[in-house]
Amino acid sequence: MLSETGFPNPNPVRVEQFNGAPQHGLIAGNTSKTTTRPSDNVSVFHRSMAGNSSNIATRPSDKVPVFQPTVQPSYHPAPNYKNHGTIMKNEAPARIIPISALNPYQGRWAIKARVTAKGDIRRYHNAKGDGKVFSFDLLDSDGGEIQVTCFNALLDQFYEVVEVGKVYVVSRGNLRPAQKNYNHLNNEWEILLESGSTVDLCPDEDSSIPSQRFDFRPINEIEDAQNNAILDIIGVVTSVDPCTTIQRKNGMETQKRTMNLKDMSGRSVEVTMWGDFCNREGSQLQEMVECGVFPVLAVKAGKVNDFSGKSVGTISSTQLFINPDFAEAHSLRQWFDAGGRDASTQSISRDITPAASRNETRKTVAQIKDESLGMGDKPDWVTVKATVIFFKSDSFCYTACPNMIGDRQCNKKVTKGTTGNWCCDRCDKEFEDCDYRYLLQLQIQDHSGTTWVTAFQEAGQDLLGCSARELYTLMEREDPRFKDTMLHCLFQDYLLRLKVKEETYGDERRVKITVVKVEKVDPSGESKYLLDLISRSTALY
Repeated sequence: MLSETGFPNPNPVRVEQFNGAPQHGLIAGNTSKTTTRPSDNVSVFHRSMAGNSSNIATRPSDKVPVFQPTVQPSYHPAPNYKNHGTIMKNEAPARIIPISALNPYQGRWAIKARVTAKGDIRRYHNAKGDGKVFSFDLLDSDGGEIQVTCFNALLDQFYEVVEVGKVYVVSRGNLRPAQKNYNHLNNEWEILLESGSTVDLCPDEDSSIPSQRFDFRPINEIEDAQNNAILDIIGVVTSVDPCTTIQRKNGMETQKRTMNLKDMSGRSVEVTMWGDFCNREGSQLQEMVECGVFPVLAVKAGKVNDFSGKSVGTISSTQLFINPDFAEAHSLRQWFDAGGRDASTQSISRDITPAASRNETRKTVAQIKDESLGMGDKPDWVTVKATVIFFKSDSFCYTACPNMIGDRQCNKKVTKGTTGNWCCDRCDKEFEDCDYRYLLQLQIQDHSGTTWVTAFQEAGQDLLGCSARELYTLMEREDPRFKDTMLHCLFQDYLLRLKVKEETYGDERRVKITVVKVEKVDPSGESKYLLDLISRSTALY
């Protein structure tokens, strides 16, 4: 074979013809991670948990699969390249390369990959105004993964085009360092689509590209995982709680549902579903458990939370697979049915041992002052078992701005103007109605002493059992239920999660204690905590 210079080429490249376009050979590698590949023979379809399409999981064979080298076609020109005569060098379509070969110093590139996850549309507000963004994850035949992000007009252009499970050729994007706060993939780069970017659907199925990639972690390893870490887990669902509605810190209501997973490591973990997961997969899982069927659940991209123990929660890019058809799921099912159902397990989450978690710091009221908590650069987080003995009932809430800024409520204090409308200085707007949010000043007490704490919206609702608006309405009507509601929470035992931080008020520095979570004392859980405390104390002597 001759090179372009006319001299023999010492390393000829085999070129095949595919639909009239030259094809350059790229060899697909094998990864050590769990992957599921589409198959022409045996396929099991599972509904996507993050998108509207289906995820494909192929039934594993008894033999170890051997992946043959695959030939990746070069990127086919878009229709506007056809019948236009000679194509200039800078306009020629780019050759497809592996995701692992991408770097910001390449002038032109194209990748062929399958969409494995598609995030929801997120709205934001900054100095430039309101905006919106969404991301999707890509996986190619070499096992390389990368996240693609679209803002505003590009979101409008590509959001409906991208579907989970389908294969696309992506070209002409801007490579930038991965934003690890929003990107959990093992890649130092991510793609930001621009006005000249293309996302072209490949109509022909490419079986060389896996439908999904997993890196499962045993539940006992989650105990040592960092807070906010993103990981994959798989286990048997042993219980599912009913769905509840809670109010987030931004004032928005959302749904929450918890369940428990156990695996062969001898540990179980609480998994929290948020939003649409609760009524979609959550309802299906609850029905199965109530019927005595304990399904295997694979969680792709769950987020670790270390509040009062380790738990795993869903995020927008999380995917849930019920009874998936691959080796790890079959092994778990065989273990569970053969006796694992009755095997003793220890929970690493707060639902079983809420007070015994090694991540919880239990203190007394007196220790907060004696140990100078909150005086450092960062706040101290402690749990106190105490009762509420007094609170100020005349100023239990404040009037808040109801305006939505992106997906968040303003919540700044508003005042009534001369026009009768509520005025917000931050938003510079007037509103006919306002919101009401808790701002409770409480005095708590345990055996060591008393102290003042502040409880905001969520903690206030947990204490009083109703919204601030409902309680304010009872007060305005002079309804006797107002007094009964306020008195009901007094002299009850609570586990109070406290944030302790020194703040400056004018020229005075003082320690502010804020209640971030309220839980009623569970006698069983508290007994386990005390027994564990006794055991550890005895071991020291």
